[in-house]
Amino acid sequence: MNVYKLAMGVAAVGLAVALLLTAFGRIAQAGPFFIVFFAALALGCRGFAPLRGFAYTVMIFAAVTTALYYPAYFVSVGTFKFTTLITPLIQLIMFGMGTSMSVQDFIGVIKMPKGVLLGIVCQFTIMPCIGFLLANLSGFSAEIAAGIILIGCSPSGLASNVMNYLAKANLALSITITAITTLLAPFFTPLLMKLLAGAFVEIEVLDMMWDIVKMVILPIGAGLLFNKLLHGKAKWLDDAMPLVSMFGIAFIITIITAAGRDSLLDIGGLLILLVLVHNTAGYFLGYWGGRLFRMSEQDCRTIAIEVGMQNGGLASGIAKEMGKIATIGLAPAVFGPLMNITGSILASYWHRKPPPVDASGERPRPEKPMALAEQ
Repeated sequence: MNVYKLAMGVAAVGLAVALLLTAFGRIAQAGPFFIVFFAALALGCRGFAPLRGFAYTVMIFAAVTTALYYPAYFVSVGTFKFTTLITPLIQLIMFGMGTSMSVQDFIGVIKMPKGVLLGIVCQFTIMPCIGFLLANLSGFSAEIAAGIILIGCSPSGLASNVMNYLAKANLALSITITAITTLLAPFFTPLLMKLLAGAFVEIEVLDMMWDIVKMVILPIGAGLLFNKLLHGKAKWLDDAMPLVSMFGIAFIITIITAAGRDSLLDIGGLLILLVLVHNTAGYFLGYWGGRLFRMSEQDCRTIAIEVGMQNGGLASGIAKEMGKIATIGLAPAVFGPLMNITGSILASYWHRKPPPVDASGERPRPEKPMALAEQ
């Protein structure tokens, strides 16, 4: 505990120095102190239960700040460009998702057809339409605006599972919606992008379908097969995959930030605002979509979080395959860290307000989420 308190002290000093330098117009010199602030704060958060869920997101902010101040270190080494690593990292993350899945994750379609169908429909209607509206209102260049639509057309993110667990929502429904929307992404994401973003950038539907298949379907299939054949026989892999996934997502965001640094500095404030509106509108409309169809409070919370939290990693991979990681990839890079903050806040709020008891008089008790969702 003394180490964590010391880290908080270092974070406070780092922030004070950084703000002081910024106030005197020495923003460049403030960079190392901002980095120290975020890194120390991330460590400090680990020592306090109410803040522990924010540690990973704060560490991403440390990485992003480093990329903004020292982009050259995250663009290339010699002739090797770091953007080359984005697709393999996403494939590795999706493989990890597959190793933590089983047929049981799809049984929910039979057990909870109404909730699953509603979640899928809300996922592929609410967020794409909001993204399209915000892109048209943003005034951004065509490619950056298309990135807002892209994050809206992506499936729900893995982090939604752990947020639903913390929110005391329907975890089984959450995992099923995440799995199904991810498997449907090769069909819905390209078609929605063609329909909504075709006026901003050229969309090759078949090429995008194949890109998503090789980044999502094939790795998840390999992970499912691995889980079927070697379940419980490779504990080291079960323990390592959440850490590998967390590192992979953080590194992808860092690479995109470095590649699009100049654009991000020009429009960063407005982009953050629009992404925040996009994210929170997904929570709001997802929740009330559930209420409209008379879903239980627990299911409404689940759909809200599933709709609001997108797979930013996949969106980043699609942007990279399109050759536009520094523009189309900006909105996904901003969306990822931001949704973890808003998702944690929403989950914490709902955690303190348990859903009503069910017909049997017992409050539903979700099981612990799959390990990979801990990212």
